[in-house]
Amino acid sequence: AAEADYAAAAGALSKQRSKAAAALAEAVIAELAPLKMDKARFQVRIETDETRAGPQGWDKVAFEVATNPGAPFGPLDKIASGGELSRFALALKVCLVGEAGKVMVFDEVDQGVGGAVADAVGQRLARLAQTGQALVVTHAPQVAARASMHFRIAKDQAGDTVRTTVRELG
Repeated sequence: AAEADYAAAAGALSKQRSKAAAALAEAVIAELAPLKMDKARFQVRIETDETRAGPQGWDKVAFEVATNPGAPFGPLDKIASGGELSRFALALKVCLVGEAGKVMVFDEVDQGVGGAVADAVGQRLARLAQTGQALVVTHAPQVAARASMHFRIAKDQAGDTVRTTVRELG
């Protein structure tokens, strides 16, 4: 009876995951063009193996991308460059943030981008900050310009000691 109950629950979970995966992929794809990745493709791959029972069901879930036209899909962490990975992560967070009050930390999410792309990154970060708190480490003025507060973080070394200071900017 427990095995039958598990199978029913795992099957229902797989169906819900498939629906959610399609919706997430569609939402992420819509975020890619403004981030100047309009040729990139994103999908959520779900492998269901009923012999692999576990507390999270039968499914193995992976994010896959193809960053060049005609290229095959592959694992996000293996295919995307550093700058692309940062933008995919931002697109995912924009699509997944739902609850107010979340704190999100982005360390140089604008790595390797400038101009209009950096501006698009800044717009998305500002949108995320409307429902929570976004702490962003950036060197891009297009991103920093959208923040409500700015801090200068400096590291100073004296001998074997490194001291980090944080100062609010006016």
